[in-house]
Amino acid sequence: MQVVRTIIWVLILVGVVLFSFFNWRDVEVMIWDNLVLETKVPALVIISFLLGFLPTWLYARGVIWSLNRKIRSLEIAAKASSVSAAARESDREEAERTEPVEPEPESTPESHEETTAGAPAPREETRLTADEPQPAENAEETAPQDAASQQAAADDTQAAEADETPNQDEPATT
Repeated sequence: MQVVRTIIWVLILVGVVLFSFFNWRDVEVMIWDNLVLETKVPALVIISFLLGFLPTWLYARGVIWSLNRKIRSLEIAAKASSVSAAARESDREEAERTEPVEPEPESTPESHEETTAGAPAPREETRLTADEPQPAENAEETAPQDAASQQAAADDTQAAEADETPNQDEPATT
């Protein structure tokens, strides 16, 4: 692309030199009634060309500069985003490797009585993510809730079994 641009500028320069050679005459340019400028035709043409070309060229260079700044800032933001996403992914993979997920054993009402009757159970260090709910502050708060929910579940199971068994007082209908 640089070669094409250079060829175009060389052709413009050759055209201006040829035009200047064949039109080297004095010209009087009247600026005001009492102010007259005597100049050569090529100088007048070159000045006219520059007056039209320079503002357009400066505007185009400003637009290119502004767009390059936006592109650079977007590239930096994309690089930072991809680096932070890669770091989060590597942290997640490392956490999965170092802390295997084990299912929590279901507790029975007897085990809750043992833990609540004696000293409080030691607190375990846990690592929370956004997907996991936060644990209660201590084991005493969760034990009565767990026992009550287990008792309710047992009652529901017994009620469901009672509904499924036929009543032996009533005759079976076919």
